[in-house]
Amino acid sequence: MPCPIRALTTGAFVLTLSMSVGSAASAVPDDSIGALHAQTRTDLDASMRGEAYAYASYSLFAAQARKQGLASVDGLFQRTAKVELGEHFAEEARLSGLAGSDAADLQAALKGEAYESQTMYATFARQARQDGDASAAEMFDELARDEAAHHSAFTKALEAVRTGRGSIPAPPSAAAEAVQAGAPRVRAARTKTDLDTAMHGEALAAAKYTQFAKAATAHGNQALARLFNGIAEIELREHFAGMAKLAGTVGTTRENLTKAITGERYESESMYPAFAQQARAADDSAAAKLFAHNAEDEAAHARSFETARSALR
Repeated sequence: MPCPIRALTTGAFVLTLSMSVGSAASAVPDDSIGALHAQTRTDLDASMRGEAYAYASYSLFAAQARKQGLASVDGLFQRTAKVELGEHFAEEARLSGLAGSDAADLQAALKGEAYESQTMYATFARQARQDGDASAAEMFDELARDEAAHHSAFTKALEAVRTGRGSIPAPPSAAAEAVQAGAPRVRAARTKTDLDTAMHGEALAAAKYTQFAKAATAHGNQALARLFNGIAEIELREHFAGMAKLAGTVGTTRENLTKAITGERYESESMYPAFAQQARAADDSAAAKLFAHNAEDEAAHARSFETARSALR
């Protein structure tokens, strides 16, 4: 994964959205979920944040490898990204009871979108202007408007789900941002920190919405699934990617592989083993097994990335 710090980021949005998930978790009739120790829940939240960010970053790293004509590395990043989202995040989400009823999932999404549109991005925009990062301020303003539109769509969807009246809005279209390798386009340390917090939030929201979409599909609500998937694409392909350009997240493929190796080693050697040990101490055996399994996967990812980097000329 790209960097150790992203697995432990606790930006305001991340905390707000993870707390809002409580209503969704309570909707899941599973005694094992309710019995999870508080520390295990905290560790699951941290690992889900890391897996979501890794998926988003590796998707960009794959695109950079394609630009450099490195098909094998492109494929490696894509395959690893799928594991991070489709296996690690999905299993951690299931164990944590992330997705619940359609109404509960919409309420969780609404809380996150309200915070972003009304508080977080407005604060980040003001701080970026104060620090002379006009391009970042403009982006934060634009994202606040987007999140307000998402909040409106989710509000209409919740009304339709609750009352059976009206209709669930059609999903918005995503205009994917192409991210070129390069240095950060912002100068202030505070702006860089805000971008990092926001990128983690957008990656997490996108991953959560994909899980909410799967739940909606299982409930027979295809219109809601399309809405969740459509907004997830915007969070990932527009918002995360746009901020990645400003943050200088993507480097050369060699640099990207080095970032990935550092992150994967951290998770396989430190983070997941610690989480597994804490889960075992709390008698959360399912979580302990999942954390231990993910540690093995991340170690294998690190080795694959090391092999790929060694093969570069």
